[in-house]
Amino acid sequence: MPETNPAPPSTAAAEPRPDVRQLVYLWLAALFVTALLLANVLGVKLFAFTPEIPGFGAIRIEHTTGMLVFPLTFLLTDLVNEYYGQRGARRIALIAFTMAGLAFALIAAARALPILEGIPGTATASAFETIFGSSQLMYLASIVAFLLGALLDIALFGFFKRLTGGRLVWLRATGSTVVSQVFDSLVVTWLFFRSFPQALGQPAADPGFVLRTAATGYLLKLAIAIALTPLVYAGRALLARGFGLVPLPPERA
Repeated sequence: MPETNPAPPSTAAAEPRPDVRQLVYLWLAALFVTALLLANVLGVKLFAFTPEIPGFGAIRIEHTTGMLVFPLTFLLTDLVNEYYGQRGARRIALIAFTMAGLAFALIAAARALPILEGIPGTATASAFETIFGSSQLMYLASIVAFLLGALLDIALFGFFKRLTGGRLVWLRATGSTVVSQVFDSLVVTWLFFRSFPQALGQPAADPGFVLRTAATGYLLKLAIAIALTPLVYAGRALLARGFGLVPLPPERA
């Protein structure tokens, strides 16, 4: 009887499949990196509006459009910290910071290439430089402040979670952001308006202007962080009911 070679084992069966926790972590990391990159790229555009607030009158608000995306990192940091712990949250923050640094290097390389002018519908050298060249210092200041602020936020989230024994989700979610964003707003504003211009021999803004600008940015972040608090509960419900994840208990310091 002729010998027959056994069929090779199925590759799909041999490969380990990631579990639900791994898949959810992967998607949360992808969302986090996307939010940070878009916040820095969109930050080149400034906006201003003057809403009427009862009891206060008209208040002028000025900031970058990156602020529309950046608060998503607050929400995602809290959810990752809740279900994957401080180590998992720090890992995502470091990955996002590294990818933002890589994006900065690739944008710098693209700026260095000579542009082909005269093709309808394509960017001119001046337009390309206006968009990507003018925002490079803000980009650097933003990612440095992000990393420092994110690491502080993660530590404070864990502190409040231990302090309350895992209760009062709103306190650790909002409280950690309220404190960490003071630091984030001050660092990004000080670097962009004071430290970087001084290092480059350019005129630097006076400290009073820097502090006023940082305070305006902080108040806007604070309002957005408070508004996002219900989404923290919604995200917890989605991860618990949709994927069966269970929040981790408070971690030791």
